[in-house]
Amino acid sequence: MGFQQGLSGLNGSSKSLDVIGNNIANSSTYGFKASRAEFADVYAGALSGAGTNPVGIGTTLQAVAQQFTQGNISTTDNPMDLAINGGGFFQVSDGKNPTEYTRNGQFKLNSSGFIVNNDGLQLLGYAANNQGVIQPGQAKPLQLPTAGIAPNATKKVSMEFNLDSRAAVTASDVNPGTIDLSDPTTYNNATSLTAYDAKGQEVAVTLYFQKNADNDDGSTTWNVFATANGKPFATDSSGSDIAVDANGNPQAPYTTITFPAQGGAPIDPTAAINMDIPAGTNSAGATTLPIPGVQFDVTKATENGSSFGVTNLVQDGYAPGQLTSMSIDNSGVILAKYSNGQSKPAGQIELANFRNVQGLAPQGGNVWARTAASGDPIVGVPGDGNFGNLKAGALEETNVDLTGELVNMVTAQRIYQANAQTIKTEDQILQTIVNLR
Repeated sequence: MGFQQGLSGLNGSSKSLDVIGNNIANSSTYGFKASRAEFADVYAGALSGAGTNPVGIGTTLQAVAQQFTQGNISTTDNPMDLAINGGGFFQVSDGKNPTEYTRNGQFKLNSSGFIVNNDGLQLLGYAANNQGVIQPGQAKPLQLPTAGIAPNATKKVSMEFNLDSRAAVTASDVNPGTIDLSDPTTYNNATSLTAYDAKGQEVAVTLYFQKNADNDDGSTTWNVFATANGKPFATDSSGSDIAVDANGNPQAPYTTITFPAQGGAPIDPTAAINMDIPAGTNSAGATTLPIPGVQFDVTKATENGSSFGVTNLVQDGYAPGQLTSMSIDNSGVILAKYSNGQSKPAGQIELANFRNVQGLAPQGGNVWARTAASGDPIVGVPGDGNFGNLKAGALEETNVDLTGELVNMVTAQRIYQANAQTIKTEDQILQTIVNLR
């Protein structure tokens, strides 16, 4: 009889419409993955005399299969929005229940600095130590530091500059090793930078370059003098007392840089100026601390026939700073940015993937849970192996094809109507049989 086939068809069409309707309802849900109703035919295996070509008795819903294809990525103005371009899931947890997984990257900071989703679940990853070094291991809730960054005393200065090989020997060469800071004829060039003591206080350092007589082998030696907060000091870390003239100008000690006859980089491939910067009073009137053991790397200095110029000057000290913003790169590293211009890693997002993603169980709230069918999670960082890259300031849209779903809905409706017609026709046949006399 056709009643059973028709009823199973109605039930199947109803389930199909449920799945299609859910897809359409979530067509604007970020990270949502469309589902597909999958059916199987049904036969009565124990029908007596069914023969080799039995008549089927309808259909049954075999599975609602999620489709984990990539959704489009749309740009937003929120740096906390994250999209995965490729494989993997964000891991989120409330700290009590098993970890859950999501493709929805709508995150924000809570009052404690933890990165959470709209349900308050915390994003998991690797923390960084105080030096900004990522510590791989067991994933933990990611938290941005609420405290500021401590000051750091200058230890190294990297310099790139050119000394003009055409420059004349200075007037002070009649008294080698002397310089008059008030008389620019006693030195050729000068450049300044700001260093920092252990409290993060600024120390104004000026280097003075004085061309010495050309050497017999054609090489050229330059003397280097220095001042800190306007006061001269030794540039060779010898600890020697500095001889000064009546005007307070340094007479010695000083350091030298020697360039080959053909010009270019210094003869010494490890050329450096080592300094113990003394205490003093800066322009703000603050008493600055000594800064011992500062190395000025001048290996990239040159002496060529062009004007003096400093092309790069970078020092590693800084004042204290407060957290002002953060950013996340495509490998999931969270970079904390501070008011003093410094930045350092605060953690790294860890992703998870599964051998059978269709085995994941949807839990609502845009999250899935692992099951025996999905297998255990495989973890890694974005961009590594089969894990996709992250894009900050963006979200993955649903992969629902709205036009296709509307077509599927009309098709399911027609199938529903056809199954209803099957039942109606069967009813008419039975009515005819009943009316036989």
